[in-house]
Amino acid sequence: MEKKLININSDLIKELRKRTSIGVLECKEALIKADGNIELAIDNMRKSGLKTASKKSGRATLSGLIAVETTPNRQYGIMIEINCETDFVAKDSTFQEFAKIVRMTALNEKINSIDVLKTRFEAQRSSIISKVRENINIRRLIALTGSFLGSYVHGSKIGVIVNVSGNVTADLVKHIAMHIAAKNPKYINVDDIPKDTMIREYHIQMDIAVKSGKSYKIAEKITAGRMNKFINDIVLIKQNFIMDINTTIEQLLTEYHIRINNFVRFELGENM
Repeated sequence: MEKKLININSDLIKELRKRTSIGVLECKEALIKADGNIELAIDNMRKSGLKTASKKSGRATLSGLIAVETTPNRQYGIMIEINCETDFVAKDSTFQEFAKIVRMTALNEKINSIDVLKTRFEAQRSSIISKVRENINIRRLIALTGSFLGSYVHGSKIGVIVNVSGNVTADLVKHIAMHIAAKNPKYINVDDIPKDTMIREYHIQMDIAVKSGKSYKIAEKITAGRMNKFINDIVLIKQNFIMDINTTIEQLLTEYHIRINNFVRFELGENM
């Protein structure tokens, strides 16, 4: 049966480069071998030993800010990202004032739709663009309701809002939010990891171990250790608390009798 030819265009190569930081030729070759499937190409790159950068989330070139606002009772809050083109404009008072009006309106009127918010401020956005001579984009918005909301913003570049219940204090929840900002966990608990994500990672690590010349039994032991590290890297409760590296987040929650219900983390320009 004749193999179907896949058009490996410049957009596919550009996307793979963005997600891996690997050269053009390597990206093109990986895409050809994977029939244009970016996820498979990334897996194959990892198996062959190429060091890929997962999503370059911390290297985005877009400027702007991320901000969090909560109500006085800490039971409702919003987090917003608004972009501009340069740091110069991001620090300008005109842009800063516009961003504050947008987020306070979202909070006070409990607007939870980015489209509604954009429509509401389209005229003002256009006016600001004419003043600062840069494009301005109200990019994304998240609204959260909970028992007790804590937040942390690092240099207007990373923002976290977290919903916690139990024996909470404002300082403790802020420190948990700081931890999430620094460590970037993807899930709260191990059971939250999708099964296909675990299976995919297991096959990648087994493939790497076997290709290194180890026996199947040794490869299984190596893979088990690497899977534990993979889990600890992405699961919040398994991470060592940044304020006390001898304590895990799980131990911290047990000690203070609290529960993390959910959290959201924004990083400026990620996934763009």
